[in-house]
Amino acid sequence: MKAVCLLSGGMDSATLAYYAKNMGYDILPLHITYGQRTQSRELRCAQKIATLLGAEPPVVISLDYFSVFGASSLTDVAIDVETYEESPEERPNTYVPFRNANLLAIATSFCEAEGGDAIFIGVQAGDYIGYPDCRPEFIEAFQSVIDLGTMSKKPIALMAPFVGMNKAEILKVGFDLSVPYEETWSCYQNDDLACGTCSSCHFRLEAFRAAGRPDPISYRRLP
Repeated sequence: MKAVCLLSGGMDSATLAYYAKNMGYDILPLHITYGQRTQSRELRCAQKIATLLGAEPPVVISLDYFSVFGASSLTDVAIDVETYEESPEERPNTYVPFRNANLLAIATSFCEAEGGDAIFIGVQAGDYIGYPDCRPEFIEAFQSVIDLGTMSKKPIALMAPFVGMNKAEILKVGFDLSVPYEETWSCYQNDDLACGTCSSCHFRLEAFRAAGRPDPISYRRLP
């Protein structure tokens, strides 16, 4: 069995890759850059995770047009990344318009070309608010798109095993699989020391605290 794994280099996607490997899939890592502030660090993490899994190096695809579109602090340096306290519930400024649909379209092409069986994406329950393309309904709808739009001789399953979990629950899965979280990156702002103040850092630190484990990466500031 072969599976395309969207491997961003973050803690959720690293856990996802180990989870898919544990299910018996040969991993086809896919890493997408889209002009995000920390893309060089994320790529190094994705490459390291792939190596540790014994997979091929990630296929790297650039979607620089997201920087042209802007409208997100991840892709437009003129927009400051919000701190966790500033982040609104409805639309955080770190939302990249319709990003996951773009990522999944590329993953589907890659999977079909390789004769793969599945696509794995690490969306999770904490992202529902403010990130509509992380919801279970979106995953179900995109499965229909895959079914209708491909000519694969076998079905391609869109797998989102963490879609009903929070980050602490995902971490517990990862600890059981010995995921090397020191080789992952979550910060939206920095690629040297994690800022500790953006929403992604906040939720990562909160998850490690809930799981009763120290976060193995270093931070500029701890809340």
